[in-house]
Amino acid sequence: MQIVVWDLPLRLFHWLLALCVTGALVTVSLGGNWMVWHERFGLSVLGLLTFRLVWGLVGGTYARFSNFFPTPSRVSQYLRGQWQELGHNPLGAFSVFAMLGLFAFQALTGLFSSDDVAFYGPLTRLVDSDVISLLSGWHRSTEELIYVVIGLHILAIVVYRLRGKKLVGAMLHGRKTLTQQPQTEVESGGGLALSIALIIAIGMVWLAWGSWIPAPPPAPAVPAW
Repeated sequence: MQIVVWDLPLRLFHWLLALCVTGALVTVSLGGNWMVWHERFGLSVLGLLTFRLVWGLVGGTYARFSNFFPTPSRVSQYLRGQWQELGHNPLGAFSVFAMLGLFAFQALTGLFSSDDVAFYGPLTRLVDSDVISLLSGWHRSTEELIYVVIGLHILAIVVYRLRGKKLVGAMLHGRKTLTQQPQTEVESGGGLALSIALIIAIGMVWLAWGSWIPAPPPAPAVPAW
């Protein structure tokens, strides 16, 4: 029998996040006028992560963080070969939280970053130059970690594929094949939960965009004499 483990909102989040992170990495490498798109991809990543945070609380059964958080008992079961759950195993859970945390750190620091030439993050007007310099340094220095985490993620997919487990396919159609009825009833998040998650995510993007920040007053006119 087959059941849907990964619900549609979670699968859309996964692929949209992959697209936006890739777009952010490509555009920051190109620089110049592409930095406008780098900012847009970064804001999109922040919105997606906000959605995932809310969906991890109110979403479907296997989207909820409580379902796969790597507690000591779950890690112990996994190491002893006794893991039987359908969702993320503890090793996969560590990977999920590491990626979400790193992407969130990059997205948030990017809001206050500047290249001191032409690019200024949308919220740089809220902090002074010292904070901008600090967060800009953190934003740039952790970029390489993203490549490391993505590389490890791809390596895990390849290893699981060699072991006969098709992770990419499962994240496309969301189904898993079972030999018996699952012990846990699979529940969907529902329309209300989805609406709440989307509204909060859109609100976060609006806040991060910075359009609500008052424009600085014009500089005083300099006398001609």
